[in-house]
Amino acid sequence: MTHLEALFLGVLQGITEFLPISSSGHLVLAEKYLAIEGGGLAFDVFLHLGTLLAVLIYFWKDWQKMILARADSRHRKFLLYLFLATLPGALAGFFLEDIIANHFRSPERVAFQLAIMSLPLLGAEVFSPKKYDLEKMNLLKALIVGSAQGLAIFPGTSRSGITMATGLLLGFKREAAAKFSFLLSAPIIAGAGFYEAFKILKEDVALSFPYFTGFLAAFISGLFVIAWLLRFLRTHTFYPFVIYRLFLAFLIWGAS
Repeated sequence: MTHLEALFLGVLQGITEFLPISSSGHLVLAEKYLAIEGGGLAFDVFLHLGTLLAVLIYFWKDWQKMILARADSRHRKFLLYLFLATLPGALAGFFLEDIIANHFRSPERVAFQLAIMSLPLLGAEVFSPKKYDLEKMNLLKALIVGSAQGLAIFPGTSRSGITMATGLLLGFKREAAAKFSFLLSAPIIAGAGFYEAFKILKEDVALSFPYFTGFLAAFISGLFVIAWLLRFLRTHTFYPFVIYRLFLAFLIWGAS
C-alpha cells in the first residue's frame, strides 16, 4: 500500500464514519471501482483508532464530566447509557461478522442498503417533532438507538445514519441526535478496534509507515467532519444526505 492510498482511505474513513452515508459501503466501493485495496486487518485497526481519537478529543469535556462525575449523577448515568446501548451492536458484530463479510460486500448489496436505509432518515425528517435535547435521554431510548446501531454491520447502512435517524424518531433535535450518535460511536469503535487488534497479535504483522498515514488522515478528517456536521445540523436538514445516498445507489446499479 502506498502513502497516497493510505491517505485516501484514511480521509474516506474519517469522513464517512461520521456522515450518514456509510463508511464500510464506501470502502467496498473504493476497492471495487478504484482498485484500491485496504491494508488488511492491521490497517483497519489504525483507521478505527484514528476515528476513535477524533471522538475522544472533540468531546473531551463531555467524557471528562461523565468519568469524573459522582456515581448517582446525570453524567455518570449517561455514560452507563452509552455502554449499555453499545451491547446490541457488539453482539451483532460478533455473531454475524463472517456472514456479512461473505455475502453482503458486493456493490449491488451496498447500493440496496444505501437506498433502503435512506428511508429512516427521510421518515425522521418528515415525522420527528425534533424537540428534545440530550437531557431527555434515558436508558430505554438509549437502548433503542443502540439496537438500531446493530443494523450498521451491513455495508451501506451507515452506523451514524441509522443512529441519528432513530434519535430523531425518538423526538430529539438534529444536533442532539448527532451528538449522541458520535458519543455512542466511541465504545463500538474501540471494541471493534481492540477485537481486531487481538486477532492480529496472533499473527506476525509488520507495521509499515502508511498505516500511520492512514491513522492521521482518519483522525484529522474525522475531527473536522464532527465539528462541521454539528454546525450544519443547527440550521439544515438531513435531506442532502438522503439525496446523496439515493444518487450513489442508482449510480452503482447503473454501472453494474
